[in-house]
Amino acid sequence: MNLGAFSVSLAVKDLQASRLFYETLGFTMFGGDESEKWLIMKNDDHAIGLFEGMFDENILTFNLGWDGNASEVADYTDVRDIQKRLLQEGVRLIAEVDDHTTGPGHIILTDPDGNQIMIDQHV
Repeated sequence: MNLGAFSVSLAVKDLQASRLFYETLGFTMFGGDESEKWLIMKNDDHAIGLFEGMFDENILTFNLGWDGNASEVADYTDVRDIQKRLLQEGVRLIAEVDDHTTGPGHIILTDPDGNQIMIDQHV
């Protein structure tokens, strides 16, 4: 199962303060929309998403169909196939993707310690 690019999506209280803090650690803006209160920041091959008011908790994020530079890759596992496999394994999903659709979609689950994991397909 190829989960694509990995990042941590951080629930932040103040987008600008968080942006400035991560810039001091060498991160630069890579994408996002400040007016919508979210940014993607990178430092080499490390990526973090800063999301003000969108999530209650930090989320481990896997981006299917993307490499570390958000460029599409040809070989990836569709989110619907991952969902089917996880459900067959008895994994409880917090959010499911409509398996009658194609293209973008996401699922959310938690690990045994309650950490949220989002498997997000943009292609």
